[in-house]
Amino acid sequence: MTDVEPTGLDPEDLDGHTMDELSDYLDAGRRPRDESIESSPGCRIALDALARLRSESWAMLEGEALPDSTRNHAWIKTVLANISRESRAGRAIPISHPEPDVQLRMTEGSVRGLIRAAGDAVGGALIGKVDLEGDVSVPGEDITVSVTASVPYGENLTELAQRIRESIAAELLTHTELNVTAVNVTVDDIHTARTAPPEETR
Repeated sequence: MTDVEPTGLDPEDLDGHTMDELSDYLDAGRRPRDESIESSPGCRIALDALARLRSESWAMLEGEALPDSTRNHAWIKTVLANISRESRAGRAIPISHPEPDVQLRMTEGSVRGLIRAAGDAVGGALIGKVDLEGDVSVPGEDITVSVTASVPYGENLTELAQRIRESIAAELLTHTELNVTAVNVTVDDIHTARTAPPEETR
């Protein structure tokens, strides 16, 4: 996928696997099936994120022949490290159920995966880091979502950040019961605009 080696990431974040192993597994088409990977929620979240990074926009980010390509490689390595960290189960987030004896939970890692996917789906943006601020384990607690992003050169940054913000908020409203009071988007990198077809109407 990249000449930037994603080594040195903590295997404990991925149930004993590394990002190198997951990248190789993805290269092989997830064949033969590895149950230790496929049964790990963290590994599946990381695999989904890695698959999105193999989009045309990611290839363009890697392939930019610019004097600051070292900076781009450093940014890529940071994203890979963040994916590894964010794929951990983390805190348990409660989900209400009409039966009082039934307790449902979703993991913080799965919510971070939702946020990353929602941001990556907007106009060639690539999400760098995802943070959930506030006690997600307490129903109704105020939660702030903060993400960083690399966006295509030439885009209106204010408009694109707003679209990222709206996409993330809509995804969280659909799939969680978190009381999200703010979604903060910080653009920390700019890459050339992708040539892939425009995003599909959602």
